[in-house]
Order: sequence, then structure tokens, then C-alpha cells
Amino acid sequence: MIYTLDLIGTAIFAITGALAAGRKRMDVFGVVVLGCVTALGGGTLRDVILGNYPVFWVSDTTYLKVAVIVAISTFVLVQRWRLPTIFLIYADAVGLAVFTVIGFQKGFIATHVYSISIVMGVTTGVVGGIIRDVVSAEIPLILRREIYASASLGGGALLALLSYLQLSSFFTLSIAVLTTLVIRLAALHWQLSLPLFKPKEGG
Repeated sequence: MIYTLDLIGTAIFAITGALAAGRKRMDVFGVVVLGCVTALGGGTLRDVILGNYPVFWVSDTTYLKVAVIVAISTFVLVQRWRLPTIFLIYADAVGLAVFTVIGFQKGFIATHVYSISIVMGVTTGVVGGIIRDVVSAEIPLILRREIYASASLGGGALLALLSYLQLSSFFTLSIAVLTTLVIRLAALHWQLSLPLFKPKEGG
């Protein structure tokens, strides 16, 4: 199940990277590059931090193949069918939810420490999107007034709790993915955001 979720997340983030490249009128090479760095960036940083070498897409090239094929497919399909701009945002939310769970699981397998696993979940979930936004000259979602990384953090924390209670793996993973996704989608729907830091100025 974990491997399947990982490939699904890779495909989804490759789509978001390809769509972001399309919005910037990049050529097919740019689409593939942005699709790949979006899909593989978060997991690569996670593996580097955890000392897992070679990193996941080098030890299993299926990830790279999925990212390339999906990015090219997106490039071709968007030439024929126009996707609404909101599709990128919702696809990113799904990718965030899936990769948060994947990152947590891989972090826990490596360390058996819940706090580190939560951080690895957030890292896996948000870094690819950060790279995508920076390369495509957009303000990263994590730096905007949106509940983004905190949605990943909430999902990771819930996953840690459910794992500690030793509930079934399928139930635990499903609830964590859905919780992260619901938090993110609710924030988008109702335009929720975290409080801003506004220090009081002296008179």
C-alpha cells in the first residue's frame, strides 16, 4: 500500500509541476524538469537528511519513469483539453496529503522516533511544491497566508498518534491522508489562514 501511495503521489506532483510549467509557457523539456523536481524533490531531501543512500528514485527508477511519463502525458493532454486553474491547487492538496503520510512512514522506519517522522512527513509533502513554485517564479504556497504546511503537520501528528495506538495500518494511513486533505481543502474553501505576526509598535 505504501509503495502504491508513493507512486500515486509522485504522479500527482508530476502533474502539478507540469501544469505550473505550462502556465509559464515552458517547452516540453521544461515541463519534464519541473514535473520531476516537483515529484521527487521532497523525497530526495528526506532521504538525504535520513542518510538513505542511494536516494529512492536512484535505487528504484520506477519513480523517475512515472514522473517523466506523467509530465509528458500532461503536456500532451493539456494541448487538447483545457484544465481549470483550480485543478492545480486541488491536485497539489492531494499530493500534499499522500506525501505527508509517505514521508512519515519512511521517517519512522528509519528512526522509530515520532517527532522526526512528523518532520519528515512535512518535508516530503511541501519541499517539492516549494521547488516548483520557486523555479516557476511564484511565491511558494508555504510562504503565503494559507494553511499548507500546517495541514501536513496536522496529518502527520494524527498519524503519529494512531501509530502509537497500534491501530490497523490501512485505517491509520487512510485517516491521516483524509485528514490532511480535508484540512487543506477546508482552508481553500473558507479561505482560512493562520494568525499573522503583528508586533505592537511603541508610541
